[in-house]
Amino acid sequence: MTKDQKNEVIELLKGKFSQYNNFYIADTESLSVEQVGKLRRECFSKQVEMKVAKNTLIKKALESLDAEKYSGVYEALNKVTALMFSENPKEPALIISSFRKANNGEKPVLKAAFINGDVYTGDNQLKALTQIKTKNELIGEVIGLLQSPAKRVLAALLHHHEQKAGGAEATPAAAE
Repeated sequence: MTKDQKNEVIELLKGKFSQYNNFYIADTESLSVEQVGKLRRECFSKQVEMKVAKNTLIKKALESLDAEKYSGVYEALNKVTALMFSENPKEPALIISSFRKANNGEKPVLKAAFINGDVYTGDNQLKALTQIKTKNELIGEVIGLLQSPAKRVLAALLHHHEQKAGGAEATPAAAE
């Protein structure tokens, strides 16, 4: 790989790291070419970009953007590294989990995840990452919580109004 090609890869990676707030670093070393192809197709179908690059180039791209911000992921840059970029913070974790189940294996291994400025290191974090709530899920929950008391108040008012209306009609009928 020439120096120009390396610089091209670094610039491409810098663009991806700038574009996405979430990325996963996975080890795909022992996967067959066919399995890597399946993983790529799964990522593509879920709007997750998967890139494979040399660890030194990944590190140079991260360092040139913000060395301190990304310092927690440098230790994960070893062996074969696949990067998964996504707008949704939990989608790559779901892809890795479902891929493992479908292939009855332990690969790919999660080495690290960078999610909205927080670094999660180690494969033991995968289960927790699959349960992260997305921004839209959190907004939905908050709206649901806010709507719940209002719905109860409206239901109580309607019930009270119906009782009054029912009681007002019953009284004149009894007077006749």
